Amino acid sequence: MTESTQNVHVHRHGAVGHLSLNRPKAIHSLTLDMCEAMIAALVEWKDDDSIRAVIVDHAEGRGFCAGGDVTLLRKSALEDEGASGRHFFDVEYKLNHLMFTYPKPIVAFMDGITMGGGVGISQPAKYRVATENTKFAMPETGIGLICDVGGGWYLSRLRGRLGQFLGLTGARLDGAECLAVGLATHYLPHERLSEAKARIISHPEDIEGTLEGQSFAPPPARISGNLDLIDRLFASNSLEDIIAALEADGGDWAAKELKTLRTKSPSACKNVLKQLELGAACETFAENMAMELRGASRAITRHDFAEGVRALLVDKDNNPQWQPATPEEVTEEMVESLYAPLPADQEWKPL
Repeated sequence: MTESTQNVHVHRHGAVGHLSLNRPKAIHSLTLDMCEAMIAALVEWKDDDSIRAVIVDHAEGRGFCAGGDVTLLRKSALEDEGASGRHFFDVEYKLNHLMFTYPKPIVAFMDGITMGGGVGISQPAKYRVATENTKFAMPETGIGLICDVGGGWYLSRLRGRLGQFLGLTGARLDGAECLAVGLATHYLPHERLSEAKARIISHPEDIEGTLEGQSFAPPPARISGNLDLIDRLFASNSLEDIIAALEADGGDWAAKELKTLRTKSPSACKNVLKQLELGAACETFAENMAMELRGASRAITRHDFAEGVRALLVDKDNNPQWQPATPEEVTEEMVESLYAPLPADQEWKPL
């Protein structure tokens, strides 16, 4: 058994391909090997007429996928000027794009923690199943990164200013909230997942009917009560304006979100606002991913990424020293340079 198949179980059940993440100690965070194994299986099944659908889930543990291998990315930034990190992003984004354009239905089970890279392999799926365990977030501004893996496309296409709010604050949504805002297509209780998967395997031609039949009325979505606040307070593409609006509001919700926002990398926050602006203007998902490769591959070589990962995962002091330390010190030139074209041989291309 290879390293990649230890970390991803690749199965076939009759007419259904099955990719099951199997790196539970790291909450199934994606490694290069895992991305390559998933690509290989999906490419093989794509042209196999006997495969009608694909299931993506996790083998065990408390989360679907907590993200990408950020310790590898930090090591790359410190040791090889980001070259191996850029290669990881290139392959991961090829996987994201392959899933986004896949000709057969993919069913992603977002049961548990679904963050960063986990968002990247669930949002392209035609069917996205949330449960009472789902914790969805794009928390990259807390480690000096952008909301990559397609965040520029998905977040910018959510209603109102919800995408900007999620991208800046890293706010966590539960399963009911994911369904309410369109990040999930179905809501199933965890206890019904095994039955749902078995029925999909038995009847791959009627995934919609299976998921509807197993679906359950979710509890009220808490985010719904805050959407008007989000639209008003996060209305600007200027980070300084958003902070000023939160300061001026005076309400408890605004105060809580302001406190959260002040813990994030000012550079990353401005980079994410620009990313969503650029992503909204992209006509194709491939165009978005090329933009994100430019941004992410450069972001990991800048100070705040290594410092953010240090504070969160290495020293675990949760006290990152951001540089620049304030939004006002982050210039438009710094942001624009993140997304400037790469040398031709480094630009991202789909498979």
